[in-house]
Amino acid sequence: MAKKRVFVSFDYDHDQFLKTAIVGQAKLADSPFELADWSIKEHLTGDWKAKARTRIRSVDIVIIMCGQHTHTAAGVNAEMKIAQEEGVTYFLLKGYADKTCTKPLSATSRDNLYAWTWDNLKKLIGGAR
Repeated sequence: MAKKRVFVSFDYDHDQFLKTAIVGQAKLADSPFELADWSIKEHLTGDWKAKARTRIRSVDIVIIMCGQHTHTAAGVNAEMKIAQEEGVTYFLLKGYADKTCTKPLSATSRDNLYAWTWDNLKKLIGGAR
């Protein structure tokens, strides 16, 4: 079975560890996904949102990694809105088991914040939501 292509959105200013951890999981032999791209932090010329939109359109799923400050992360909020507008499947992962994690402001009341375990992540990638 082909691996799902994933775009990972996270708060660059506070949650670099989350990106590192999910990159590691994508490399596992039984991983059902591959990372196609991740949040945009570097300065992009022109309209960075248009470039993010192009990247998000090219994936199967967007994973929104949520930490303590995600509600203040403008880039995460914008990337989630793009996924919503483009109809790209997304879900929110609680980045830290021992901390309060917040949803992006663009999250809807129907958007659940899921526990991040390897088994749970595999189920979510497979469509269990």
